Amino acid sequence: MMVIRPIERGDLPGLLQLAGKTGGGLTSLPADEKTLAERIERSIKTWEGGLPKGDQGYVFVLEESTSGKVVGICAIEVAVGLNDPWYNYRFGTLVHASKELNIYNALPTLFLSNDHTGSSELCTLFLDADWRKEGNGYLLSKSRFMFMAAFRERFNEKVVAEMRGVIDEHGHSPFWESLGNRFFSMEFSRADYLCGTGQKAFIAELMPKHPIYTDFLSPEAQAVIGQVHPQTAPARAVLEAEGFRYRNYVDIFDGGPTLECDIDRVRAIRKSRMTEVVIGQPATDELPVCLVANEKYNNFRAMLIKANPKGDRLIIDAAMADALKCSAGDKVRLVRLCPEEKKA
Repeated sequence: MMVIRPIERGDLPGLLQLAGKTGGGLTSLPADEKTLAERIERSIKTWEGGLPKGDQGYVFVLEESTSGKVVGICAIEVAVGLNDPWYNYRFGTLVHASKELNIYNALPTLFLSNDHTGSSELCTLFLDADWRKEGNGYLLSKSRFMFMAAFRERFNEKVVAEMRGVIDEHGHSPFWESLGNRFFSMEFSRADYLCGTGQKAFIAELMPKHPIYTDFLSPEAQAVIGQVHPQTAPARAVLEAEGFRYRNYVDIFDGGPTLECDIDRVRAIRKSRMTEVVIGQPATDELPVCLVANEKYNNFRAMLIKANPKGDRLIIDAAMADALKCSAGDKVRLVRLCPEEKKA
């Protein structure tokens, strides 16, 4: 069985293996043992209640329960930008006009922004390529909504998610080459690594402070603004199906889109409901796949189970109950994994 659980100190070797498979561009998962160990410690301290809000971040792993192998990771930052500035570009328009000459030019422009300061952030989503099957990607991404629904008071009104932008197999980013490299004077991979290891002071020191006219960028850079890495397209589709939208904010490094949604409008949060656990014969194949999670803050678990999303009881066998860390009579949170298709 595939189970989502909080990260533990013993997961560091598995996390290092995952980090080595990202292919670059996933800033929050650098292949650096010290940084990853510190990330695990910060997550543990968050659960223990030992950090101020601006430092809090929850990290979860996807584990194959039989072997104990860690095959995926996802995380939630409670409130971004409260300690270090959280930058992105807002893609907007500046108008240059002359009535006398009858000339009117509306020029697409990138404006430096801290607009998402204080928002909760979905981040560090990565699934080993060998395990991108049987709904594992959906489980990894959407399990965070079950945690947020159960412990709503710990998160803010708006949730954002930075999507990885277009980067080729050699780590080349058209957006970076045309814009970032001119100000930072380093390779994209180095800037990405520095940011991922917490060395972010260079961003404020070197990045442009004035609006950038995108017409000055290369055609290749202009074409990828707001676009995602091919491997990230499924993750974007998952979030958009849950209610997230692109509101013209993009990453300052690779130009990837930032998606956002009010937390109480996220489908999985809004439609999730409580149901009672019954130990018995599991549901049949005719029922839809549902996302199920317990309500235990320090011992959170989530998994996929075929069930009636509108039923008052969830019938599972003893092995499933053990994986979910629940018993007969316990209440668990349940929601249909994917939105119901609207009938024509």
